[in-house]
Amino acid sequence: MANRLAQATSPYLLQHQDNPVEWWEWGEDAFAEARRRDVPVLVSIGYAACHWCHVMAHESFEDDATATAMNTDFVNVKVDREERPDVDAVYMEATQALTGHGGWPMTVFTTPEGQPFFCGTYFPPTEGRGMPSFRQVLTSVAQTWRDRRDDVVEAGQRIVGGLAERAALPVGDTAPTEDQLAAAVRNLARSFDTRHAGFGGAPKFPPSMVLELLLRHHGRTGDVEALRMAEATCSAMARGGIYDQLGGGFARYSVDAAWVVPHFEKMLYDNALLVRVYAHLWRATGSELARRVALETADWMVRELRTSEGGFASALDADTEGVEGSTYVWTPEQLAEVLGPDDARWAGELLTVTPAGTFEHSASTLQMLHDPDDSQRWTRVRDALLSARDRRAQPARDDKVVAAWNGLTVAALADTGALLQRADLIDAAVAAADLLERVHLVDGRLHRVSRSGVVGRPAGVLEDYAEVAEGLLALYAVSGDSRRLLVAGQLLEVVLTRFADGRGGFFDTADDAA
Repeated sequence: MANRLAQATSPYLLQHQDNPVEWWEWGEDAFAEARRRDVPVLVSIGYAACHWCHVMAHESFEDDATATAMNTDFVNVKVDREERPDVDAVYMEATQALTGHGGWPMTVFTTPEGQPFFCGTYFPPTEGRGMPSFRQVLTSVAQTWRDRRDDVVEAGQRIVGGLAERAALPVGDTAPTEDQLAAAVRNLARSFDTRHAGFGGAPKFPPSMVLELLLRHHGRTGDVEALRMAEATCSAMARGGIYDQLGGGFARYSVDAAWVVPHFEKMLYDNALLVRVYAHLWRATGSELARRVALETADWMVRELRTSEGGFASALDADTEGVEGSTYVWTPEQLAEVLGPDDARWAGELLTVTPAGTFEHSASTLQMLHDPDDSQRWTRVRDALLSARDRRAQPARDDKVVAAWNGLTVAALADTGALLQRADLIDAAVAAADLLERVHLVDGRLHRVSRSGVVGRPAGVLEDYAEVAEGLLALYAVSGDSRRLLVAGQLLEVVLTRFADGRGGFFDTADDAA
């Protein structure tokens, strides 16, 4: 029998509608129920493309005994972090403050007033590797609530007070100076990975905004070191396993420092940001690699993520039928089955597919560490491999349209289409902008999500207003459509009147948010 989540619009929440857990959606009703029953609240936060969210759901939330313990001692609230980034941000701050790390699924126990007092991420079904089982956590938290209520409430109040202090950082009243920006670039150089490019160690996420900073700094100052770091990082990512060498588009992050093995989920916002990075790198250097990757990634977004209403879906899952990455990896034998022996040997050398493999079960992620020596042969081989891959089982698509991420996509497609003379990309940006204005903009206020052309309940947060405005301004710059400029101005006026904190900064949520 379906639970309350059967009425949700979020694909992530709908994945949990048949759990034996009596889930509630985020809202005052859930906390009122906790006060009525005098029990704590278990807030579980995740998203549809999250591998470990699926694992914990299967191990714990689908288990009848675990669900009984949850239903008996807690009011259980399931949150899609992509639908409610404001809720996610608050509890992520608490989780990081209490545990020193964060991630998803996020598991937060709160008082009936929503104050967190115990936080974690994934908990296994059985004890091991220094981690308690999820059932042990449930038992311990429930017992502490019964026996040490005052301590729990005090801890929750103390945590909330600490978060408020951290949020009250002063905001500067002047723009950064050139000296400050140069110092920031020098600091980045100290953390630059001179062997594999990128910054820091594993896991490595594509540092999109850092790359934009470096490219802009080079454009203003001619700083060759800034350009060198940007070029090296873009090249390493584009040639590594984090980039889909057959279909285009970037995975969420690399689990290793060398960009070889990705975490296979492919997110709209990552790719929108990276399309602009590579287009801007092409503008700065004329790099053919940058041009190719910008266009391949833009084409992938239009081909794989565009919805029938003209918007863009949020993500492709990391898993295919419960197995991470199985759609994307290859063995030498699989290459031979598709290509025949000669082309398979050539492709294996080009794409670093070896008998030992770079991933699980001796399979390899695809890397292209150098350009092919025969471009026509590569086109034929790539088309054959992509066609064969398309016949495999495919990862699920989270087809909700998020306003902020579509704003980023409008900006990326408009900018890249103009720079690289692809009018079809500008047309796709126009269609997405039309959807945002037609569906998401209601009585002058943005709503965060839609699905199948139907707007969802969650109100837009600061990033929705900012990034939709950015997209509309980018579209105005390439099209001259003054209506885009007008709507962008109206959105930014809402930001100034509803999100400003009075000290020069801005809140994530509006002053009238529920």
